[in-house]
Amino acid sequence: MSTETLLRDLREQLRDGGLHGCLLVRDLHTGDELGIDPDTQLPSASLVKVPLALATAERIRRGELDPATLLDVPPGRITTPGPTGLSRFRHPARIAIEDLLYLSTCVSDGTAADALFDLTPPAQVAEILQELGLRGVTVRHGMHELTETPVERFDAEQVHLAHALAIDAGTSGRGHRVPQLDTTRANTGSARAWVDLLQALWTPSKIHPDVASHVRDLMAHNVLRHRLAPDFSSDATTWSSKTGTLLNLRHEVGIVEHSDGQAFAIAVLTESLVPASTQPGADALMAQVARTLRDHLRQL
Repeated sequence: MSTETLLRDLREQLRDGGLHGCLLVRDLHTGDELGIDPDTQLPSASLVKVPLALATAERIRRGELDPATLLDVPPGRITTPGPTGLSRFRHPARIAIEDLLYLSTCVSDGTAADALFDLTPPAQVAEILQELGLRGVTVRHGMHELTETPVERFDAEQVHLAHALAIDAGTSGRGHRVPQLDTTRANTGSARAWVDLLQALWTPSKIHPDVASHVRDLMAHNVLRHRLAPDFSSDATTWSSKTGTLLNLRHEVGIVEHSDGQAFAIAVLTESLVPASTQPGADALMAQVARTLRDHLRQL
């Protein structure tokens, strides 16, 4: 099958599955890549915890932060489905910076991430990204804003109304009545920008090798493996990644490394057009399309 035909078929599969997808798969050794709308900016949701981890690890390397410093973290006390870790705690906890880094990145704990953002505010994270030559990922706010969406204002049986609003209230210029989905106000990035960040972490770049190794290790221990991991994990591969979920957004970015030495950076950003919070079929379709792109690129 020609590449043009393949991309057309995959677009149709995404559309038929109720998804608008922005994807990019890049061979880290050759630079060859295949994508679908890879330059479209979308809100990042929890993907922003990767640049947060990078900035925190860089400040630890510089001696600006001591990873053993204990912080008193108030409980998140969130009861709606989704949030993890400290975000669901009922009581205060005292946790070291390095352990907060684990919770934020590997467990996608928003409260842990906000404790790290208190140390390294969004503007400073963005500044460090610029210093490291990483452009295209915008960091404007912490995670607390992501817990104040329409979902929290509806009863469980009415959550579909929040998703309907997320689907229908956008503008052609990617503005949105829901601030967390407005690309002029939210943390954002394109599939290409996320792949560029992954490449900088996995291959020589301005990122210090110790910092890159630290972030790679965190992503390798991501515990959320329901989305792309089933299609990229095997005895002959390793899958290191970070997911992001917010209202109708379902994202995952990661690196698949093969035992033969090949490695591919993969970014899958999607918007669901179906007003439902639980869509395992959408997760499976994301993985299927990403793997098809990887398989085709691997054979070129």
